[in-house]
Amino acid sequence: MRRITRITTVGIATAALALSATACGKSSTDSGASSSSSSDSKATKVAIAYDIGGRGDQSFNDAAYAGLKKAEDELGVKGSEAEPSQGESDADKVARLTSLARAGNNPVIGVGFSYAPAIAKVAKSFPKTTFGLIDDTSVTGPNIANLVFNEEQGSYLAGVAAAKASKTGTVGFIGGVEVPLIKKFEAGFTQGVKDTNPKAKVLTQYLTQPPNFDGFSKPDLGKAAAQGQLDKGADVIYAAAGLAGSGAIEAASAAGKWAIGVDSDQYKQAGLASYKNQILTSVTKDVQGSVFNVIKSVKDGKPQTGEIRYGLATNGVGLADSNPAYVKMTDVTTAVEKAKKAIVDGKITVKTAP
Repeated sequence: MRRITRITTVGIATAALALSATACGKSSTDSGASSSSSSDSKATKVAIAYDIGGRGDQSFNDAAYAGLKKAEDELGVKGSEAEPSQGESDADKVARLTSLARAGNNPVIGVGFSYAPAIAKVAKSFPKTTFGLIDDTSVTGPNIANLVFNEEQGSYLAGVAAAKASKTGTVGFIGGVEVPLIKKFEAGFTQGVKDTNPKAKVLTQYLTQPPNFDGFSKPDLGKAAAQGQLDKGADVIYAAAGLAGSGAIEAASAAGKWAIGVDSDQYKQAGLASYKNQILTSVTKDVQGSVFNVIKSVKDGKPQTGEIRYGLATNGVGLADSNPAYVKMTDVTTAVEKAKKAIVDGKITVKTAP
């Protein structure tokens, strides 16, 4: 509930974004600091603009924040964060990124594919600023770093684990919004399930269709979808739905069934501690590392540009093993490791579309 209130508050300030640099984001180290102060001008300043759901989603955005925090701690940079507003337009994103760049932040990182149109415009206006764009390669430029992942590979491993752990032979996939990126998660998961147990049934549901992106931000939607799949016999549910995925985890936990997390190791997320015993594993994306790496590259004077891809071979994606219950399932872990090796060796090619 606090998350929704915080986003709404930011929405009130959205109209002022084009007029004030401080209206679009808060500094994680010195909130409200003026970009014109002498101390700020001497510091290396970096910024991230969050995706739908904002910080506190226990998933994608929080992984990006972890990368910023690591850069602050290890590189001594001064970090700023900018939250999204509900129902915002591309113009709002343009204003937010413009304000962050104008304030002297470098790099400026857009967390999520929804920032692609805005970065396409703003990057041209600030050619000396590096813009990181996570999960999108449709927009390129000499000062744009496209930070992308082989989500389908990690999801394939989740499919293997789900098929092996399921007792009913029915598992579920919940996508937040039906867009090509989330289709990659679905494709990999379904292929992994079917390759492991051809007779298994995969229930698939998307929470919303674009331009409605509530499927990434409303836990109640994820909870209702998961309950529907549980009622149909699913005993393992994998949700790629950002903050909405926490609702799916809650529903699976209440039913005593397995949930599979996404983007970060959700077993370790404090906000999901009440449900962690039922989080079998999580498909991880090294969003933290990608954010840290692009910040470090700029600070080192060798800014990353172009496509920077994180895959299974480099541990850019993977499957978490934090839950002791998962580790004890040796038949599951053995199958997962075998599948991982086959993908890395090129013996299995994972689909990127259903």
